[in-house]
Amino acid sequence: QVQLVESGGGLVQAGDSLRLSCAASGRTFGTYTMAWFRQPPGKERDFGAAISSSGRKTYYSDSVKGRFTISRDNIKNTVHLQMNSLKPEDTAVYYCAAAGRPWSPQTTNDYWGQGTQVTVSS
Repeated sequence: QVQLVESGGGLVQAGDSLRLSCAASGRTFGTYTMAWFRQPPGKERDFGAAISSSGRKTYYSDSVKGRFTISRDNIKNTVHLQMNSLKPEDTAVYYCAAAGRPWSPQTTNDYWGQGTQVTVSS
């Protein structure tokens, strides 16, 4: 069982940066692929970024590539999402997820956090 708790969301202006964190419980954190998803108001939840269990491989959606960076610390059981050059369309609830398998576009995530709100004003 893995519990995920996101933090770091808030209200920022377009062009600002924000760093989200996800703290995970459990001793097996280093075996999980970790990912960030987001759900804009009135829309479905979409993939944002993922990182392999070792941290050596990262994956990004086209909408965040070049602006967002995912990283992890397997000693502190945390995963981060550094978001730069934020746009109003980045406004969403951001969710942390863990999967006990390598990432692919069809990856099913085993655990989800409760989400943290990010609002970007124009």
